[in-house]
Amino acid sequence: MFKRLLGIALAFGMAATAPPAFAQQSCALRDQLISTLQDNYSEELAFGGLQKSRGSQSVMEVWTSEETGSYTVLVTRPNGISCIVAVGTDFFQAIPKIKVEGIPS
Repeated sequence: MFKRLLGIALAFGMAATAPPAFAQQSCALRDQLISTLQDNYSEELAFGGLQKSRGSQSVMEVWTSEETGSYTVLVTRPNGISCIVAVGTDFFQAIPKIKVEGIPS
């Protein structure tokens, strides 16, 4: 659960602060962007969710590669256009805390 919360908070924070000019230059049909992420960067979908802003919903996705360490955050609008809002390197997964069962002492 911690992994999901951290990932979502990070992704939504980056999406909210992305400069509009960058997002406009990095938009294309979703299928084209996904193909590029898979073929050129060996990235696969790690997680995603619905994002509601300005009266419409969009889908936010985080694509990652354990092989290359790269990650990409995409936001897809209802018209099928996806925009890259963040990219980076050295992606890592948070290790969840292990709950010890039993009665606390």
